[in-house]
Amino acid sequence: MKAAVYTQYGDAHQLQIREVPRPAPKENEVLIRVHAVSINDWDWQLLLGIPFANRMINGLFKPKRQILGSDIAGTIETVGKKVTQFKPGDAVFGDLSESWGGFAEYVCAREKQLALKPKAMTFEEAAAIPQAGMLAVQGLIDIGRVQSGQTVLMNGAGGGVGTFGIQILKMHGVEATGVDRAEKLPLLQKLGYAHAIDYTQVDFTRTGTRYDLILDTKTNRSVFTYLKALRPGGKYVTVGGSTGRLLQVALLGPIISLFTGKKFRLVILKLNKDLQYMSEQFTTGKIKPVIDGKFSLDELPQAMRYYSEGHQKGKIVISVMGS
Repeated sequence: MKAAVYTQYGDAHQLQIREVPRPAPKENEVLIRVHAVSINDWDWQLLLGIPFANRMINGLFKPKRQILGSDIAGTIETVGKKVTQFKPGDAVFGDLSESWGGFAEYVCAREKQLALKPKAMTFEEAAAIPQAGMLAVQGLIDIGRVQSGQTVLMNGAGGGVGTFGIQILKMHGVEATGVDRAEKLPLLQKLGYAHAIDYTQVDFTRTGTRYDLILDTKTNRSVFTYLKALRPGGKYVTVGGSTGRLLQVALLGPIISLFTGKKFRLVILKLNKDLQYMSEQFTTGKIKPVIDGKFSLDELPQAMRYYSEGHQKGKIVISVMGS
């Protein structure tokens, strides 16, 4: 089968399209013919070998897992003898970041990593959902406890989490502000953000505007900076960013909350927990993935470079096999 392989840490040039053996499913796994897979920040970090914690997981000097890609959608080819929930021919999707291997024509997965794909959903749409969709749901609903009438700010609003996030916020009847680069502002306004801020021109923490909830996908400031952008009793929730800043939220957040009454929370992603919820919202027309172009598997290095530059609007999806 064809796969994108990397044997050394580095940028997108390390990705090579090769013929490799097709994986064989264990007795508790299924073999999936991959139709589509999307790019996540974790793919990029594992490719680079940063932060150092990723090398502790994936090999100190060379990557042990040489095929990246976690958010997949495809058709089950075969099932192991202990598999009970799926059968050959089922269309499924899910986040495989416990095992990886999605940048390939075939991949193996365990049952708990998958959900049935709604018939009305394309494979490309399904591949866009798992990680970004879960972070949006868990950040805004599970941890953020978003409520009607609140004012909410999304930092990094034009990416996968932000484009799902605004659709969730509209369902809850809140006034949303999106922060991203200028080229993405028309998309933010189209999706329903009441206010769109170009971060290269305006620092939202210095405008004097305060929010009930901030969901941050970037986390590139000191935790103390966000205090003045929160209303009394407000909540700051982060789903990603630099390791140092995330540790700061985790370690100092509870202390700051104790003295200020403003809450600081770090989302620990629960893989695939809300796939059924996202499927239901898609089926009722409340949520639709935003996809920035479609690349082929051969074009994955190009797509990775595009991702690394931060220009993508929504999710970058790789079409592996015809739908």
